[in-house]
Amino acid sequence: MPGLPRPITVPSRGPASRQGLRHPEPPKTPATPARRRRSRETAAAWAYVSPAVLIILGLGVVPVAWSLVLSFQADDLVTPSRWVGWDNYAALAQDPHFAQAVGNTVLYTVLYVPLSILFGFLLAQALNRRIRWVGVYRTLVFVPFVLSATAQGVLFSFILDPQFGAANSLLHHLGVSPQGFLTDPAQALLVLVGITLWSGTGFCVVVYLAALQDVPPSLVEAARLDGAGTWRVLRHVTLPAVTPVTAFLVLWQLITSLQVFDLVYVTTKGGPLGSTTVIVYFVWEQAFKNFTAGYGAASAYVLALALLVVVVAVRLLRRPGKALR
Repeated sequence: MPGLPRPITVPSRGPASRQGLRHPEPPKTPATPARRRRSRETAAAWAYVSPAVLIILGLGVVPVAWSLVLSFQADDLVTPSRWVGWDNYAALAQDPHFAQAVGNTVLYTVLYVPLSILFGFLLAQALNRRIRWVGVYRTLVFVPFVLSATAQGVLFSFILDPQFGAANSLLHHLGVSPQGFLTDPAQALLVLVGITLWSGTGFCVVVYLAALQDVPPSLVEAARLDGAGTWRVLRHVTLPAVTPVTAFLVLWQLITSLQVFDLVYVTTKGGPLGSTTVIVYFVWEQAFKNFTAGYGAASAYVLALALLVVVVAVRLLRRPGKALR
């Protein structure tokens, strides 16, 4: 007689198992409509953002990293590059042309930044009044800022032409001898500062106008009731109120002046005799005119380091004032 099958012993898992009942499995939580909606929104957001991310990576992060590597190489953009380490930076320290470019940039910055902020504040004070045609005056002050540096350069190249320009024609009628302007090594950089002041001061005016209109009129009236004159109101009420705006404008104008290139390229090409060669023009000249891309990249990173120092210095100077507030 064949043997009976052996019984299978199932380990006990609780009271339900002792009664011969199957242990229930935890139910699967279905995806809620809200979770599916969030997933769709996340996917749609990445679909919209991804082109901008790719552009930033392709035109920002990758070129910065590549130029950093390039600054340690000897590269003419044609033949294979070779690694030279710190030689490009050592050569910059001994290059008189780079030293001249640094000096021109520092002089341009020292003249342009405080003058643009001073003129911007004074014009904003004058235009922050209820006078006739004030909107027209504000527009006329801001229009030069809208013009591109290329258009400004072409315009002033015609006006300041030594032979046929309107400036020398006017000076001739006033009995003043003709001036070289952009062709005179002693005047060219100062003329560029003047052109940039004509165009860049409008930005400071607009920013200061917005700040002055936020100064509480009650503080001004209280100061005048206490016997404060115009100068005391300006010193103790207006200037402290616009201090954050001034710090922003100092940083903005510093960065703008250290990166000036378009106006120099259109008007003087770094001349005459290198008197208007600034750092950014020096970088362009080394990389795309002399075909020493590694050397140009090294000088560009010197400029980047200078900009970083400027930003850190401005933030450190602002910190004590913030602590007092």
